[in-house]
Formats: sequence, C-alpha cells, structure tokens
Amino acid sequence: MSRTPASAAPAASDWVRRAELSEGMERIEARFQGQAYALHRHDRYAIGSTLAGVQRFNYRRSQRDSLPGHSLVLHPDEPHDGQAGTDEGFHYRMVYIEPALIQAALGGRPLPFVEGGVSTDARLSAAVIALLAAPDLAREPLAQGDAIAGLAQALAAVSGAAAAPPRADFLAARRAREYLDAHRADVVALAALEAATGRDRWSLSHDFRTFYGTSPYRYQTMRRLDQVRRLLLAGSPLGDAAAAAGFADQSHMTRHFGKAFGLTPGRWLRITTGLPVVREVDTATNVQDFASGAA
Repeated sequence: MSRTPASAAPAASDWVRRAELSEGMERIEARFQGQAYALHRHDRYAIGSTLAGVQRFNYRRSQRDSLPGHSLVLHPDEPHDGQAGTDEGFHYRMVYIEPALIQAALGGRPLPFVEGGVSTDARLSAAVIALLAAPDLAREPLAQGDAIAGLAQALAAVSGAAAAPPRADFLAARRAREYLDAHRADVVALAALEAATGRDRWSLSHDFRTFYGTSPYRYQTMRRLDQVRRLLLAGSPLGDAAAAAGFADQSHMTRHFGKAFGLTPGRWLRITTGLPVVREVDTATNVQDFASGAA
C-alpha cells in the first residue's frame, strides 16, 4: 500500500464531520485515504467503530487493523497514529470521552483498560453503537447519561476491571480536576494544587492518573486545546486563540496541538470546516497549509 507522508496535504476525498455533544465529549465521522494522523496521544478515551475499509494504527508497540463492525477503544494517553490499510481508504465514527465521565458512572473505580485497542465483544459493540448512532445525545442529558453509563459498564466488563475500591484518593483527584478546570488558562503552581486538594504532589499525581488516565499538567493542556479548537471554529486567528487559552505563544500551542491530535491546527480546521487553504506559518515547523479565516 502506498503511504502519504503525515505532513502532506490531505487527499481530496478526506473529510471529517464533528459534533460537540457536551463539555468533555465530542463525536466525529471521518473518511481518509493513505495517512490520516501522525503519532499522537490525547487524554480522553477514543471509542468508535470502523464502518468501511481497513482502519490501521500503531498502538502499544503493535500494528492493529480494525474492520467493519469492530469496536475501537484507545485508552487515554496511549500514543497511536492512523492510516488506511488498503488503497480504498477507511470510514469510521468515533466518540472522544473525558475519563471523568466514565469515572462518574463507575463511582471511583480505576479506569478500565481494553487490551489491544480493537474488540469484537458484543457487549461493547452495543454500547458503542448507542453512543455513535443515537440522535438525542447532544440535546437530551438523560439519553447521554444512559449511554455513558452503558459504555462504562461495558468497558469494565470487557476489561475485567475489579470492583474493589482502588488504593488512591478519588476525592483529591476530583478536587484537582475541578481546580484545573477553574484555572485552565493560568500557570498553576504545585503548591496551589496541593493546598486545593490537601494532598502532596506525588500522591496527587498517582491519584489523578489512576482516576483520569493522565497527569494534571496534560489534563490542563488538553483543556486549553479544547478552548483553542472552539475559538478557531469561531474564526479566531491562531495567535489570539493561543493567547486566550493560556499558551505562551502560537508555536507553543501548535506543538501541543500536533502532539494531541496528530494534525496541525490548520489541517484540522481545513478538514473540519472545508475552508479553502491559504497558509499557516509556525516558527517551529515553517510553513504548513492553513484554512482561510484563521490566518
């Protein structure tokens, strides 16, 4: 199979449709040929289903192939990429879910881990379909709550997660998350986080990763990137979006954006909105393609 370099312009047939269902949860449907995403990692579960073609990705030191009907479960903070396994390309749907939503349904149990990233388990398939296909998730909180609860229980069952209470402080981790949400654009001192949670920084780091799947710093960085994406979709220039979200500058934001999503901000905006390309200038990566309206 011929591969397109991750930095090259997307194929004419590449597209992404995105819907933000709620704070901490978004759904996409996409089609790609060749290379789709460079190696990256994010702090949310990426849970989806392949609709057509062979969806190939590298995950936990192995190459995985997902076929139509398979469920994908990529754990928070696990590096992965994405490309077509055949020349025909692939089509898929995915929901990105903040671990805190899964935690709320599990009541403080450790995050479930589904080995391998691809599953054919019928319990998980039913739960994933409920999230991918239900039309009321964006406007009906009860429907969304039911779907998330069903997914959390299916993940726990498929992963074999124990029901015993974890040896970590869930309340401290939750207080840390709430503090970071309230100060997402600020430089948060470790001493301030310790004071807000009543937990020393080392124990708190363990607590946070146990219950939310990533470190407090990466959690805050990802919330800043969420704000950047919202601002870019609203037409904000890159530099303004970076500053408003709390990044040091545009280059700082662009580096984190690529690490989190496997795309430059410009390519992400282009395939999300279909805007014509002009250019994107980043002092760290030189000139990349960028969508009109955010330059």
